[in-house]
Amino acid sequence: MASIDPRVNRLPEIGKPGLIQPKAPLDQLGTFEVFVQPKEGKPFQHEGSVHAPDTEMAFVLAKETFTRRFTCSSLYVVDTRDVYVSPITEGDRNVYELIHDAAANDHEKYTFEIYHLNKRGKQHTHAGTVSASSHEGAMAKAKQQFNSDKIIYNIWSIRTDTIRFTAAEEMDLWLTLPEKKFRDAADYKGGEKLKEFLKKTNHA
Repeated sequence: MASIDPRVNRLPEIGKPGLIQPKAPLDQLGTFEVFVQPKEGKPFQHEGSVHAPDTEMAFVLAKETFTRRFTCSSLYVVDTRDVYVSPITEGDRNVYELIHDAAANDHEKYTFEIYHLNKRGKQHTHAGTVSASSHEGAMAKAKQQFNSDKIIYNIWSIRTDTIRFTAAEEMDLWLTLPEKKFRDAADYKGGEKLKEFLKKTNHA
């Protein structure tokens, strides 16, 4: 009896030379990184990732996943493959020590968004925008502009034109209740209502 398990069906036919067929392509969804601006004027920060078939669906899923319970003034998504990641450091070593200066002299062709990991276990936060012709050059420019005495453990570089931003005509997406308090159990005054009920029944 033939197996209906797709993992088994993808295996070659054992013991039959010449009948081994190439594996069928996987139908897995792509991964997209989500960045959220919690309030107007605040820097964007990395919030998580979603799996989606394309960028537009990733944008919709990101909104539903990461902004339903909290305030948000804007959001964007980018394919994970378009995020260039530096080495990551430990202890008191600044990752900018590992970034080469020479690449900072490349020709400027694109803009790149630079993200810093300021504390292990926290989100990457937007540090600023630089112009360069490559991710390596962008990180070198970031070293010139954003490096300080503060320890940075990891850097992300994202070419701006690969990002799916919230368009100006879509900003009304965020015109929801400022605080989603109706979702918090603490805002349902069940305890107070119970006390009132018990008080009334005791006097009855």
